[in-house]
Amino acid sequence: MNEKIIIGGTFALYLVVMLCIGLHFYHRTNNLSDYTLGGRKLGYWGSSISAQASDMSGWLLLGLPGAAFLTGLSGSVWMALGLAIGTYLNWKIVAKRLRVDTQKYSDSITVPSYLENRFNDKSRTLKLISSLFILVFFIPYTASGFVSGGKLFTTVFGTPYIISVIICGIVVVSYTFLGGFMAVCYTDIIQGLLMFFTLLVLPIIVIVEAGGVGNILSTFDPSLLNPLDIGFITGSSSGTVGMAVIGIISSLAWGLGYFGQPHIITKFMAIENPEEIKISRRIATVWVIITLLASTAIGLVGHYYFPNLTGADSETIFILLVHKCVPLIFIGVLLSSILAAIMSTADSQLLVISSTISEDIYRSIIKPKASDKELIGISRLSVLVVALIAFCISLNPDSSVLKLVSYAWAGFGCAFGPVILLSLFWEKMTRNGAVAGMLIGGFTSATWPIFKNYFSAPIFNLYEIVPGFLLALIAIYVVSNLDMKKHKVK
Repeated sequence: MNEKIIIGGTFALYLVVMLCIGLHFYHRTNNLSDYTLGGRKLGYWGSSISAQASDMSGWLLLGLPGAAFLTGLSGSVWMALGLAIGTYLNWKIVAKRLRVDTQKYSDSITVPSYLENRFNDKSRTLKLISSLFILVFFIPYTASGFVSGGKLFTTVFGTPYIISVIICGIVVVSYTFLGGFMAVCYTDIIQGLLMFFTLLVLPIIVIVEAGGVGNILSTFDPSLLNPLDIGFITGSSSGTVGMAVIGIISSLAWGLGYFGQPHIITKFMAIENPEEIKISRRIATVWVIITLLASTAIGLVGHYYFPNLTGADSETIFILLVHKCVPLIFIGVLLSSILAAIMSTADSQLLVISSTISEDIYRSIIKPKASDKELIGISRLSVLVVALIAFCISLNPDSSVLKLVSYAWAGFGCAFGPVILLSLFWEKMTRNGAVAGMLIGGFTSATWPIFKNYFSAPIFNLYEIVPGFLLALIAIYVVSNLDMKKHKVK
């Protein structure tokens, strides 16, 4: 039987299941809280797998293996370590407190509404600024998912890139549009388990097909296995130890981004029983550690079969290995995991954007007395509009998935991470402090890459999340203390 027919049939079956889930929950969505947070009825399995599936986009199966392929352990292991630590700390520090506080402060169902209620911001400045940041950073983030989908269909079926992006977008938009939060969570659980299975199995299959680990290692450049290789860390044969330290710090700093990712922390807000978060944390941490290790391994073992891949083509190493080593009947199943990774993130992002537009902009600013039915309609319309904008951004097939994700990840980490953390644990934090932290963090993240083009100092090679996060923390602390001093004087 033709390979493309088998793979196409598997994809079609998978996509139909996702759409059926969306249709199922279409009839169970009664109000905006149902559409946005599922009525806070998420159990520990659902919250843990859904949060991590939303976290690890197509980047996990395309971007990270590609980075490991090009730069070995030195270019991937530090990032993976930072992400694993960040995941654990996010569940340990933020999850329970945020779940309790979002319900405590006027039963907030979005991040902007939580911040407004937490600081009793009658001016709605916080809600407006945070909503704008969500729109600015999530649209390119969603576009990265469409780029991944386009690369998948083009590589597997040879379809034109634009057609491939359209196919991917239509399916994600359809079930998100129909079913809202619960459709997203249930599809994320299926997709998260599929990703876990695939990443666990593929390196084993490749090693067996190659005749064992010894055969693979015999073809390796030894520097690929050195996590401290200065050349790979710095991307230059003339790199220095100082530059390598900056590179390692930048990679580890990816973990800071977790505290401010709206599509992840909204899953915390939807948990039914806060006391079960400890179980969720254990499941999520195990899932992340295993998938990151396996993803890195895929990039490394790929050198045995495809030693000459360069540049953006390295991000197709997962797809190439599946075609090379996996029996025909299972190829479609393993490649579907890329769809799972793409869709599990893009759907959550679209949902956060749509709820921000309907709840934080439309109801708060345009029409305060809008009915739930009208707001759900606005949410669904927002899904369509945002997906169209993301589609336009994703039209360049040479776009790097990792670069798009990196930009948005840092943006959210800087704009929201420090604000969320201190809002949960520092009672003296003020509204003006939150505004200052958000603006300075977001601005630093957005402009730091521009500085790299004009200044040659090594410090500007730092991943923008590092200066953005630190400056936001300082801004919150300084402005909040100034507010308190003014209050005492009065």
